[in-house]
Amino acid sequence: MTIHVLIVDDHPIFREGLRRAIEQDPAFRVLAEAATGAEAIKLARQLRPDVVLMDLNLPDQDGVSATAIMRRELPQTEVVVLTGMLNPTAITQAMQAGANGYLYKDTRASEIRAAIEDAVEGRVHLSPRVTELLVNQMRPTGRQEPLTEREREVLQLLARGASNKEIMQALQIAESTVKAHVRSILSKLGVQSRTQAILVAMRLGLVTAPSSAQ
Repeated sequence: MTIHVLIVDDHPIFREGLRRAIEQDPAFRVLAEAATGAEAIKLARQLRPDVVLMDLNLPDQDGVSATAIMRRELPQTEVVVLTGMLNPTAITQAMQAGANGYLYKDTRASEIRAAIEDAVEGRVHLSPRVTELLVNQMRPTGRQEPLTEREREVLQLLARGASNKEIMQALQIAESTVKAHVRSILSKLGVQSRTQAILVAMRLGLVTAPSSAQ
């Protein structure tokens, strides 16, 4: 299966280099490039790419709002942020808009391709620098209830990027049970998303740093 990609960045030289880096692997095909948010939204509507690589600093609108529009109108198209902005606010806003990954622009080509693949599989991929920044910023709120042994197992699999079905198969439990464990983990850690749960768990020393997080 070929993964179709749309590149969004206002620097033509960077887009050209990124296209070459991605297409070194024949499993990936860059459908088009966009220099603005409006152009990106138009091309995404026309081409329906599997993944959009989105810069946040665009001349007409920010990449966060473009991401939100794409994720609302094209739920089958995933967005991975690839930007020079490295601050907690930008990361949080991008993830809330629906991005399935956040990479800094010094990321190696192999990791960019891995992030694209993770997005297609429904996994969130954060580059190590982003993960470190978020972990340092994340402050557990209130007093966390202790996790059960099974919940710890589920949390560790989440930290490895496992989907609900993969956790179900690994632990030989029903998918509904997996979802119940995830809800309980979020409640006990006082967070709203799986990514936040993993970051808090890393802060508390419950899991080790993953290469990607869902």
